[in-house]
Amino acid sequence: MAAIQKLLNIALPPLSLVLLSSFMIPFLIFKVFIYVRNLFQTDEKLENKVVLITGAASGIGEQLAYEYGRRGAVLSLVDIREDNLVVVAEKARSLGSPDVIIIAADVSKLQDCRRFVDQTVNHFGRLDCLVNNAGIGKPSGFKDWSNASEFTSIMDVNFWGSVYGTLCAIPHLKTSRGRIVVIASALGWFPLPRFSIYSASKAAIINYFETLRMELGCAIGITIVTPGVVKTDLGVTLIKEERIMDIIPMLSASELAESIVKSACRGDMYLTEPSWVKVLFPFKLLYPPLVDWASRLFFALSPKINNSATELKPE
Repeated sequence: MAAIQKLLNIALPPLSLVLLSSFMIPFLIFKVFIYVRNLFQTDEKLENKVVLITGAASGIGEQLAYEYGRRGAVLSLVDIREDNLVVVAEKARSLGSPDVIIIAADVSKLQDCRRFVDQTVNHFGRLDCLVNNAGIGKPSGFKDWSNASEFTSIMDVNFWGSVYGTLCAIPHLKTSRGRIVVIASALGWFPLPRFSIYSASKAAIINYFETLRMELGCAIGITIVTPGVVKTDLGVTLIKEERIMDIIPMLSASELAESIVKSACRGDMYLTEPSWVKVLFPFKLLYPPLVDWASRLFFALSPKINNSATELKPE
């Protein structure tokens, strides 16, 4: 067995370079074909499609409610903050949604996730799209771990909140051949200092839904969204806490929501917005020592702010 491992260690690296080179041109042709097809392809019609959005009371979730509402979808809006949901629901109706229900729920609790999926299906009779958007976060480096328990809620909401809702929704989405939209983060594949737990929760989401996509096959479409810095409560807090990040241009939540809905309607596997963020991926993949050094230098220039009292902020 040891001899086989040594042989693979020697043979596979050069062989992989040959394979990557041989696949490059066919893959580029395929990408060009997909791009041209998307130019002429009409978006999926969303009139009267049932869309369930978690974390819909503010930020990205709120803007997604408006964007789906404009396209005539009926909405089930879920958030732990019910008062905010009332306002969002009223505006979504005014923008064109034929019917909107609101459900107060904590996505980190399995029984709540089962309840809001059941209420949605009982009211509308079906479920066509689940948008796993609910998320919270705060800057957190290892020096902030004097009370580790305060960070467990980040994983509970960001990861388990998406997993629980998805598991409850899968039987209904299989029936409708629907879609799951997952709001992760570019920090899930390009982590930065002082965002350890938040980045870990988003990396877990990406890996979970990539695996789930393989298991489900064509039964349910999955679009994984990895945005950069977005102008939400959480985004603004991060900028205040880490002043060096102020040099990164922020994307508005409404622009992101429009891109997400278009991407989901096209059936995309991934969406990264703004698109320039994607250039960071090959650097992380090919030059990890350089990325680590640059990240440490980048954050070493940031003013030291005491963020121990910072509250968890929704996305």
